[in-house]
Amino acid sequence: MNSTRHKGLALTILALSQLILALDYTIIFVALPSLAADLGFGANQLQWVISAFSLAFGGFLLIGGRLSDLLGRRRMFIIAMGLFGLGSLLGGIADSQLFLIIARGLQGLGGALLSPATLSLIMSNFEEGPERNRALGTWAAMGGVGMSVGLLLGGVLTSFIGWEATFFVNVPIAVFVIILAPITLLESKAASSKRHFDAAGAISVTAGMILI
Repeated sequence: MNSTRHKGLALTILALSQLILALDYTIIFVALPSLAADLGFGANQLQWVISAFSLAFGGFLLIGGRLSDLLGRRRMFIIAMGLFGLGSLLGGIADSQLFLIIARGLQGLGGALLSPATLSLIMSNFEEGPERNRALGTWAAMGGVGMSVGLLLGGVLTSFIGWEATFFVNVPIAVFVIILAPITLLESKAASSKRHFDAAGAISVTAGMILI
């Protein structure tokens, strides 16, 4: 098991990953009016800024858990955080509607891979009992904190910097987490001789939700 110092850092980065997922879900709502004015979104197109994230997140969540189990939870955690950070960076520099919607979809894909990996890493990096219970409590609390902070931070960033800052705020957090993850988190994966990923199922579910 990790040392006490490393466990503290491990919990910090796992909690941060939950924080930015929850924060990103609400922070965008405050930025929508400014974003729409700058990029020329109409009322009908603006919904895709939200829907692109939600559809990608919901559609790829199950396969995200499967990939974590078979390829390694720490590895998928790092990959997912990289995708989420890249999507945030692209969202901040977006200069067209399509570019922004693609960036939001990339954020959603990163989130779909990140969420199950984070929870699995808590289970594998913290011993059963009070230690794991505290870690799970902290992880869960970060979801509520992130949603509340997102609304407040979104208003501040949009008013004083611009809507782009609501995307850029995730980038340094993602970089910080990616750097520390290999040092502080123990790798784990499911023991299985068969590797099967239902990519077709994930794509068809996502496509079906988009059509609906």
